[in-house]
Amino acid sequence: GKPDPERPLTGKGARRMRSISRGLAQMVEAPEVVGSSPLVRAMETAEIVAKALGAEKVVQVPSLEPNADFGDLVNWLRSLKTNGTVAVVGHEPHLSGLASFLLTGRRESFIELKKGAACLIQLAEPPTPGVARMLWCMAPGVLRALD
Repeated sequence: GKPDPERPLTGKGARRMRSISRGLAQMVEAPEVVGSSPLVRAMETAEIVAKALGAEKVVQVPSLEPNADFGDLVNWLRSLKTNGTVAVVGHEPHLSGLASFLLTGRRESFIELKKGAACLIQLAEPPTPGVARMLWCMAPGVLRALD
């Protein structure tokens, strides 16, 4: 009954994310930072991911809110000045659009990610839309199976 930005993860959602995150920990090194949409359930998800992956901090990133401009997130990524792994937690269909934008530079999405899916995208230095490379993309069920 809460407005969407204030809606928390359900118990089932939190349990699934813990399992997904443990599977994800088998696939990636600890990120330097986990960026999250400021919406409540995204921040809760980001905390679960950060704990499982051994990330030191979670930061709120307004450009991960639904309907935010993808270019704003690219600017945030550039501001990090890191060559390490960065994890982001957001919402669908925004994250699918973001992945498509990073890979092609176009704002039309050609990827459909499910809740809890993860992609490893290698960015150029500095991060530039259209020149990224997808190394892998896994459905949440695959990640849970790795747990």
